[in-house]
Amino acid sequence: MATRFMMNEKAWRVANSSLFALFCAFAAIPAWAVDVGVVGLFPGKAVLVIDGGAPRTVPVGASVSGIRLIAVDQDSVTVEIGGKRQRLAIGQHAHSGGHGGETQNTSLTADSRGHFITTGTVNGATIRFMVDTGATSIALGASDARRANVSTANARPVMVQTANGITQGWLVTLDTVRVGDVTLNGVEGIVHQHDMPIALLGMSFLNRMEMKRDGQTMTLRKRY
Repeated sequence: MATRFMMNEKAWRVANSSLFALFCAFAAIPAWAVDVGVVGLFPGKAVLVIDGGAPRTVPVGASVSGIRLIAVDQDSVTVEIGGKRQRLAIGQHAHSGGHGGETQNTSLTADSRGHFITTGTVNGATIRFMVDTGATSIALGASDARRANVSTANARPVMVQTANGITQGWLVTLDTVRVGDVTLNGVEGIVHQHDMPIALLGMSFLNRMEMKRDGQTMTLRKRY
């Protein structure tokens, strides 16, 4: 015998209210931030770095991670991100999404020689840094690495070009790097075999920043 189920009016209202609350909860979840940078241009294609991942060659008209490549010309691209079109040259970035949470930024002042030198931390240990856009990664001397508890026991050995020639180094991942109010996790670094007069704040950190220079002041804003 078939069983007939009937929901009374009160139960129906409760069910509808629960479903509406669930919908609102999902709708309130913020979208993930998306960051895209342009690192290469080819006819009809561009090489993009999305949220710090590996470079990807994207043809015009294709979409990757919510980013659509609209056009490529001789020295720039047009992308659609977050429903808005932006034109980017090589080396430039666009950022969209991510409600909630304050933007982390810090300002540095150049010294008399034009160098941007600041004090930060690696894994909680105080480190003196110099901004170096020519360095691919954060570079630490041997004693700085020891103070920051950065182990090279299982690290990949690399050869490093320095002002004094080629020397031994080790490729590592730094758990936490902090400069001013900006904190990054999982940052690539190189530990040098010998001590260095000052650590280098290289592109493994700076690539995740929006950098703006105004005279003797450089502002770094965390992008992701």
